[in-house]
Amino acid sequence: MNKRQTTKFAGGPVTLLGEEKKVGDKAPNFICLDTSLNEVSLSDFDGKKKLISVVPSLDTGVCALQTVRFNQEAAKLDDTVVLTISVDLPFAQDRFGLDKEIKNAKLLSDHKDLDFGTKYGFVIEELRLLNRGVILIDENNEIKYIEYVEENTDHPDYDKAIEIAKSL
Repeated sequence: MNKRQTTKFAGGPVTLLGEEKKVGDKAPNFICLDTSLNEVSLSDFDGKKKLISVVPSLDTGVCALQTVRFNQEAAKLDDTVVLTISVDLPFAQDRFGLDKEIKNAKLLSDHKDLDFGTKYGFVIEELRLLNRGVILIDENNEIKYIEYVEENTDHPDYDKAIEIAKSL
């Protein structure tokens, strides 16, 4: 498995596992669990644009703000599904979604197999969490934008992600 040391978590370096993706790459299919423990895959959204918001844990301040922000933006994006992926258990994601009224984005858990995180290079080896980031995938499953946030306590570039999502 590919390893690279490109990001930080709380100031210290961490190792990311999996294959780093780039703009122009074909988006690999993956399987996660939704809040009802049903399998959900990228292919379930074929023909739609996808904005994937990747967070380490919904139980942290920056992750919560990122999830709420993209949930709000989702209502303004045409023919685009917004997926928030973390390794939180589906039960915790469900509780968070109800508490924060997440209605426009789908909360998905990569806890079981780290299938998404491994295929997209977001797994933090030392913590078994996902690195913060954003991915935009067009209706033909081509990656149009990807951001691996360098310091996990920083926010992603919301404005750039939304601008590109609206241009697709």
